[in-house]
Amino acid sequence: MRPPYLLLDIDGVLIPFPDADGSTPDPHARHDVVPTGRSEDDPVTIWLNPAHGPMLMGVIRTGLVTPVWCTSWRQDATTLIGPLLGLPPLPHVDLPRPQITTSHPSGYLWKRDHVDAWLGDAPAVWIDDDFTRLDHAWAAERTASGAPTLLVQPNPHVGLRAEHLAEAQSWASRLLDTRTAGPAAPSETEAA
Repeated sequence: MRPPYLLLDIDGVLIPFPDADGSTPDPHARHDVVPTGRSEDDPVTIWLNPAHGPMLMGVIRTGLVTPVWCTSWRQDATTLIGPLLGLPPLPHVDLPRPQITTSHPSGYLWKRDHVDAWLGDAPAVWIDDDFTRLDHAWAAERTASGAPTLLVQPNPHVGLRAEHLAEAQSWASRLLDTRTAGPAAPSETEAA
């Protein structure tokens, strides 16, 4: 059985949004990166928590999940963000570049339809900061139809925390236990 996907967003998860005063959480370090299509003399400043790499690797090494970037950073997640955190190259969901002014043009996260098509009926835990109640309803519907789905939603001004990954790992472990458990042995009264 293939492990469930661990879909990882970046903005608001690994790169927290600044507070009103422009500050980011303490352990984050500044990096200047040049995303695809940008000029070398026009880098983007990002803030990453160096602890996120080891935290993510701890979950990845369990083999309970198959990690995949699910972010508007697309391939740049693997070439720019991952190496700064010490992550191996990871595949990514090839999301389009929609011309939208809100991340919820239909009342739910714009990525969802693309993720749904990409996942098919595969189980997944998706970590993103921007879900709405409609996304949570979608996850419940997928789960009810046999495609277990967990949404984990960090605070976008704080980002990913150890408890988010613990929740994902625990969920994946329970899912594996459920799928690999054989039929229960008959009780003495059933066997008689």
